[in-house]
Amino acid sequence: MKTVHTIEALRKEIHQQRGNGKRIGFAPTMGNLHEGHITLIKEGLKQSDVMVSSVFVNPTQFGEGEDFSDYPRTLPQDQEKLSAAGCHLLFAPAVDEMYPGDQDTWAKVVVTEVTSRHCGASRPGHFDGVSTVVTKLFNIVQPDVALFGKKDFQQLAVIRRMTTALCFDIEIIGVDTVREDNGLAMSSRNGFLSADEKHRAATLYQCLCQAKKDIQNGNTDFESIRTRANHTLQQAGFEPDYFTICRADDLERAGPNDDKLVILAAARMGKARLIDNIDFSRG
Repeated sequence: MKTVHTIEALRKEIHQQRGNGKRIGFAPTMGNLHEGHITLIKEGLKQSDVMVSSVFVNPTQFGEGEDFSDYPRTLPQDQEKLSAAGCHLLFAPAVDEMYPGDQDTWAKVVVTEVTSRHCGASRPGHFDGVSTVVTKLFNIVQPDVALFGKKDFQQLAVIRRMTTALCFDIEIIGVDTVREDNGLAMSSRNGFLSADEKHRAATLYQCLCQAKKDIQNGNTDFESIRTRANHTLQQAGFEPDYFTICRADDLERAGPNDDKLVILAAARMGKARLIDNIDFSRG
């Protein structure tokens, strides 16, 4: 695997591969990689000839008081994991490479509506940072296919809408969440959890599974399902942010006649803010 740190060097490598008729796959990350990220690489290798990844902790998607400075930077270990997974090319730029010049001169990409609720409401400006950096990366890499984990279901929805709105000729693939043995979704932020917190954090996925079961058994009182889940999370030591039953296509609140659903949840355990979801059809 080759690692490059500049846009010019990355474009040169990709231009050569594309000139050879290769199909380019891309999986952007913020590093501190775990098996969930590696699954993106493995799936991407099935969809492309040349697999590209990026490691960049993007400052514009962190709000005031969030964990940008504490976010783990583990590039040497990330390089080893990506190379072992079969990744061909890694882009690991500095902040000044991605955002040159004075901050006041930066452009911003804003996706409307689907960003206004859930994590968008809890983290104002977060998805503007996501859509901006992904637009930059798409413009630099110009992949044929890009892969994102379903763990952040709202982020995936934002990127799908952005890709369509900006006419990117890129196939977006959502990859199923990879979980710990106890059901906890793998996340770089799990490293902020103590052993006891990590054990109790599995309650988040358990609540999602119970809510899905209740709905598939015919319970249409979504508000009581939500209230019970929040109570269970609080008993486990969580500070719930939201637990919402939504339509999977637009993330609006679901009604009793909607079929394709996703339950979105976010809650804080200790120093970690964890997100998870489960999508399913009622039929």
